[in-house]
Amino acid sequence: MTLSVAKKPASALFEGVVTHSRLRPKKHKLRYRVFSFLLDLDEIDGLAAKLKLFSRNRFNLFSFHDRDHADGGRADLRTRLEAILTDHGLGDCGHKIRLLCYPRLLGFVFNPLSVYFCHRADGSVGAVLYEVSNTFGDRHSYLIPVHEGALDDKNLLRQSCAKGFYVSPFVDMVADYHFRIRIPDDTVAVTIRETDAKGTFLTAAFVGDRTEISDRKLLGAFVRYPLMTLKVVAGIHWEALHLWRKGLKFHKRPEPPKQAVTYVMAPGTAAAQAGKR
Repeated sequence: MTLSVAKKPASALFEGVVTHSRLRPKKHKLRYRVFSFLLDLDEIDGLAAKLKLFSRNRFNLFSFHDRDHADGGRADLRTRLEAILTDHGLGDCGHKIRLLCYPRLLGFVFNPLSVYFCHRADGSVGAVLYEVSNTFGDRHSYLIPVHEGALDDKNLLRQSCAKGFYVSPFVDMVADYHFRIRIPDDTVAVTIRETDAKGTFLTAAFVGDRTEISDRKLLGAFVRYPLMTLKVVAGIHWEALHLWRKGLKFHKRPEPPKQAVTYVMAPGTAAAQAGKR
């Protein structure tokens, strides 16, 4: 007789630390503890049915609202993500889609960065979508296929793209992002280096450890991080005040990109090289 083993849910909580380090023109550092959700988009309804403290598209202590992501529409988020992947020739990467993000906490959320891991049927990550929001109410995404050699034998993924979306008034638009990600398992790590012609000037990172999503764990997270999502926004403005007092140059906000998604082509391809000219 063979006993069946219950499959571990892909969705989880990750508790850890966010760090920011600005190297120039003025040095500035910050560090604070946070937690993030990793949500398999196919598991959200099941979690909401099982948990008392978590809901989908309605108020609760913790909640996930589809309109907080992508184009802000009310349609099912998975359907919208599948359309984005298909539109860019990555339809085979929508077998499983897992989203690393902050949840709504007492109805409020702000996600400076949400990361979608888009898996093929064989379980491999075929593409990553980086969804960036600023405090001016704008949102933009960078869709990057996982090309050969981007993921090493230590499960670290390295990707890069040119910056095309205004985030901070104290950072120039002429810059590049360099992502280094440990694909979520027992731990997760997301590191972003921002560079210009002189090299790295800003590094941001989130490193966290996995725990299950349960009512007990959610209540514990609420006690340890009360009003966390509100504090994220307050912290952004507080740090901006410090940067202003240090005399950093203010960069005027341009119009947001007309396209909601920037597709990042493989380095070295003819299309990518043409885009640089």
